[in-house]
Amino acid sequence: MGMKENFYIYILSSQRRGTLYTGVTSNLPKRIYEHKSGLVEGFTKKYGVHRLVYYEIAKDAGTALVRER
Repeated sequence: MGMKENFYIYILSSQRRGTLYTGVTSNLPKRIYEHKSGLVEGFTKKYGVHRLVYYEIAKDAGTALVRER
């Protein structure tokens, strides 16, 4: 029996009191690296949203997605 995968709900900010972005991932370090490096096209790249300001762990994807919303 394998280990269960955790999911992370995270909030990024462009700066203090700046633009916010919420997301869900199963690999938080990799995803934050992608945002900071500009590898993720779209909202976060366009608005420079790459500072991790908060995260929490969920036991499954469904719970994480509900929490993100």
